[in-house]
Amino acid sequence: MYVSLADSVLSRNKTISPALLSFLLVVGGSALIALCSQVSFPLPFTPVPVTGQTFGVLVVGMALGARKGAMAVLAYLAEGFAGLPVFAGGAAGIAQLLSPTGGYLLGFVLSAMVCGKLAEMGFDRKIGTTLLAMAIGNLVIFLPGLLWLRQFVPAGQAVALGLLPFIPGAIVKTLAASMIFPSIRKKI
Repeated sequence: MYVSLADSVLSRNKTISPALLSFLLVVGGSALIALCSQVSFPLPFTPVPVTGQTFGVLVVGMALGARKGAMAVLAYLAEGFAGLPVFAGGAAGIAQLLSPTGGYLLGFVLSAMVCGKLAEMGFDRKIGTTLLAMAIGNLVIFLPGLLWLRQFVPAGQAVALGLLPFIPGAIVKTLAASMIFPSIRKKI
């Protein structure tokens, strides 16, 4: 039976209560996503910026597992909706959910769950399977993002404006994130 990286750490902990440590991991995960979100580059031809958010979501999902990973993303979204400047470029507020990027925000929750579940199934043990899990995680972000974006861009332009420009960055972020887990697993 495989467990997430966070659950491996939790099982070895003998000093901090598991509930407190889980809480701290979720809060830390939301903080990592918020920090990654501040890496943001607007593109002049699309309402969707290039950000580090997806890197944060993939790493948090894989590290914390399905449940804690999704909770970290939900905490991140709650922080942003409450007015904290945690979204891309320091944006905040519930209006972000209704903006052209709202579908991507919802996709973050699903992606963290999927990546977390795949990690719990052992996909974070080798670079190839970690890459596969994170590629699936990216697809899970893009699907609701593109479906939502269609409401804001000219007909038939969602893929050209919300996916194609982001494939190179997604590849780089996925490669970078996938290098982390197998080496950490070997040390644990």
